[in-house]
Amino acid sequence: MTSISIIVALIALTIGALIGWFLRKQTAAKLASGIEAKAEKLLKEAKAKEQEILLQAREKAITLLDKAKDEEETLKKELRVEKQRLTEREAIFDKKLLELEDKQSKLQEKLGQVEGVKKEIENIRAQQIEKLQGIAGLTRAQATEELMRKVEVESQDQLMARVRKLEEINQEELERKARTIVSTAVQRIATSHAADINTSVVPLPSDEMKGRIIGKEGRNIKTIERLTGVDVIIDETPNALTISGFSPIRRQVAKRAIEKLIADGRIHPARIEETVELAKHDLAVDIRKAGEDAMYEMGIPVASVDPKMVSVLGRLKYRTSYGQNVLVHAQEVGWVAALLAEELGADVAICKKGGLFHDIGKAIDQDIKGAHPQLGYELMKKFNFPEEVAYMSIAHHEDNPKTLEGIIVKAADAISGSRPGARRESAEQYIKRLEDLEKIATSHDGVEKAYAIQAGRELRVFVTPEKMDDLGAYELAKNIARRVEAELQYPGEVKVNVIRETRVVEYAR
Repeated sequence: MTSISIIVALIALTIGALIGWFLRKQTAAKLASGIEAKAEKLLKEAKAKEQEILLQAREKAITLLDKAKDEEETLKKELRVEKQRLTEREAIFDKKLLELEDKQSKLQEKLGQVEGVKKEIENIRAQQIEKLQGIAGLTRAQATEELMRKVEVESQDQLMARVRKLEEINQEELERKARTIVSTAVQRIATSHAADINTSVVPLPSDEMKGRIIGKEGRNIKTIERLTGVDVIIDETPNALTISGFSPIRRQVAKRAIEKLIADGRIHPARIEETVELAKHDLAVDIRKAGEDAMYEMGIPVASVDPKMVSVLGRLKYRTSYGQNVLVHAQEVGWVAALLAEELGADVAICKKGGLFHDIGKAIDQDIKGAHPQLGYELMKKFNFPEEVAYMSIAHHEDNPKTLEGIIVKAADAISGSRPGARRESAEQYIKRLEDLEKIATSHDGVEKAYAIQAGRELRVFVTPEKMDDLGAYELAKNIARRVEAELQYPGEVKVNVIRETRVVEYAR
């Protein structure tokens, strides 16, 4: 029973499978026929669309080709027009080029003709000059020189008159302005121009003290001279001895040491050595104080200058020039220069400081070889003074200082040195200065006589009128003034007055 059931089931299952397969086949056939129909429909639609697109593309291609042909035709027309224009322009250029070449050839011909005419004119001119030179008996250079000489002779008096007139006008105006400025500056400063003069004479309490200073076999006086570097002169002058020495500092050390020895009463070599050292120390302190006081009075900060330079400035207290105390002179120059700078609009600080230190070289010129202007300049540069201030040391001895401040300091130095009573000199020096003035004047050709008058402040020179004209006298005065400035030393200024006088005498009989 069981096997039969199984067989039946298998048969049933087989039959069901066959039925299912058949149904599936029919369904698949129906489905395939539907898909084929759809595909065929889509294919037909695609072919129709393709035909439509091809038609549209063909229409567009035809349109574009027509447009391109039109544009090509337009471009060809434009190119033909441009080509024709260029051809016409090229023809015009060729024509103008031919015209220019023709004109150039004509100009070259004319230029050749002009050169020929020019040469012909030069030849004619040369022939005429030769004929004129032959007639006149002079060359062209000689004729020119002769003409210039005649013009110079005829115009000499007029030129001289004009020069004198201009000189008088300028001189009067300059003197008026200078007097105003200088008087305004000088009246604002009140310093003693009769300065103290350092003495080398030491007063003694009695003549007995001379013997004690000399000492046994002269050992005391020799010790003093050896330590101080001066000569102690003991002569018949009552109650006094004289100290002689080139350096004022050494003379001052010796003077102070001798005064201390006289006050102490103990005079022997050992005590002399101690006293000289003490005198040197005291003098150094006094010199430093003199320099500081001078700067303080001038309103210049002491801290702005090296202490060593302040001491060098103080040394000028014991230095004289023509009897004038150099430190007082330096202060006066600084004040006058500052006041002049205010009037003229120059740098007041440079003028004041440069004026105070302008003669600083005189503090060392007796110990170091050289002229005090250069020594002063080098000393100020060594202590880092500005160039414009250091230059004042040189400027006050130059004929034409390079800066306005230099000119002002030079003028202030002349004002200080030339004030009445400021300086003095010995009779021998005074006479020699006058003789040198007259000698310089008489050394020039055409000078008949020369006289130094007004204490050497004016030089009158008489010239021979037959040997020198007015223009020559004018030049002579300048030359003499330059030589006096270059060769002589003098206070203030020297006026050179050249006199040319012609006298004609005739008798009526």
